[in-house]
Amino acid sequence: MFVPDPYREPNTTWMVDLIRRNPLALLTTNGPAECGPFATHLPVIQDPGMTAEWSADLSGSLLLGHMNAQNPHWSALRDGDSVLLAFTGPHAYVSPTVYQKIPAAPTWNFTSVHVHGVIEKIESEEETLTVVRSTVRAFEEEFGTDWNMEGSVDYFRKILPGVGAFRITVSRADGMFKLSQEQEPQIRDRVRQSFAQRKCSLHRETADLMGRLP
Repeated sequence: MFVPDPYREPNTTWMVDLIRRNPLALLTTNGPAECGPFATHLPVIQDPGMTAEWSADLSGSLLLGHMNAQNPHWSALRDGDSVLLAFTGPHAYVSPTVYQKIPAAPTWNFTSVHVHGVIEKIESEEETLTVVRSTVRAFEEEFGTDWNMEGSVDYFRKILPGVGAFRITVSRADGMFKLSQEQEPQIRDRVRQSFAQRKCSLHRETADLMGRLP
């Protein structure tokens, strides 16, 4: 991902927060010439077994995910394949009317993290169950209502043959936080305020990130 210097994340926590708050990633890999690339939307979490701190470019980090085992993408994956996970965070259209100057051009403020890594397919049903349970636990804590999964574990076991779980060892990541940094401070603040006043949650979340810029 091409990231101009003004749009780089102020520190690593911005990339980590975006991944945690927007865990539905697009997993892409190269396919054969007759098929083209594969792309699958799927939920991704940090591996609970990861004990090291996140590095500046996230290298060495461990991520877990799973997909439908009937997906041709799953059949095409091989241990050691290079993969790309694309995470999208808050984004919003910027109308030139907000700038209050002429000439001006419209644009789109957006946030994204591209994670490169190497995939390892998890073949054991017990390990796959651990991935499913870890995913439920992470998402219930962050987005859910503390649902107790224990009454459904037997059901989980029944559907495990249809689940393709994997681990990704991150080699590097790039974060793009395009939040009007190229504009003069007063214009950037007008954009932020216009977003903050909108009903759309994406606009308000983008405004919040703009307010956190150094």
